[in-house]
Amino acid sequence: MNEIANFCERVGADVDKVRVGIGTDSRIGKRFLFPGIGYGGSCFPKDVKALYKSGKDAGYTFDILQSVIRVNDLQKKILLPRIDAYFKGDLKNKTIAIWGLAFKPETDDIREAPSLYVIDELLAKGAKVQAFDPEAMENVRKKLGNTITFGTNMYDVLDRADALVICTEWSIFRTPDFEKMKKKLKNHVIFDGRNLYDTQEIKDEGFYYSS
Repeated sequence: MNEIANFCERVGADVDKVRVGIGTDSRIGKRFLFPGIGYGGSCFPKDVKALYKSGKDAGYTFDILQSVIRVNDLQKKILLPRIDAYFKGDLKNKTIAIWGLAFKPETDDIREAPSLYVIDELLAKGAKVQAFDPEAMENVRKKLGNTITFGTNMYDVLDRADALVICTEWSIFRTPDFEKMKKKLKNHVIFDGRNLYDTQEIKDEGFYYSS
């Protein structure tokens, strides 16, 4: 679905409408047809790589698994060129708010979490990161120490932030108070790695929105 989303962006199509259309086919279903910045966790990445290696050991190349691994690695960093372009290549001392650290909602697991790849790239470019997650902040604190700051709620990390990046699709992020967000953010800019909002509606709210 991520490849379809990337193609839709190139040709100006609405990936949500395409996703719904594909999902109407009962042979496919709609449960897992959500584009985003990649999968993580302890199981799926390991299992995919293990099956691919088993094939190689047996003299067989799983081309589709090779592509899955490659595309997922690319998806984890797909927002960075957009962020970099928006700030004209200068992220030094920019404050970036992050919503979501866990690899998926309803867990504190950060193994292979896309958020960590995003944070590493932002820090490497000199940005300051302030993040919030309902469950995973302590695990990230253990891993990253004081290289980033953490909020007590989803809104206080927006204070004077130059942009918001959404990395995990927690339910509380789906229906935020947009007026409160605009009062907090220095710039009304959202880079959404989980396609949580309707593109036109969020633009009508007065945000620059990239998903």
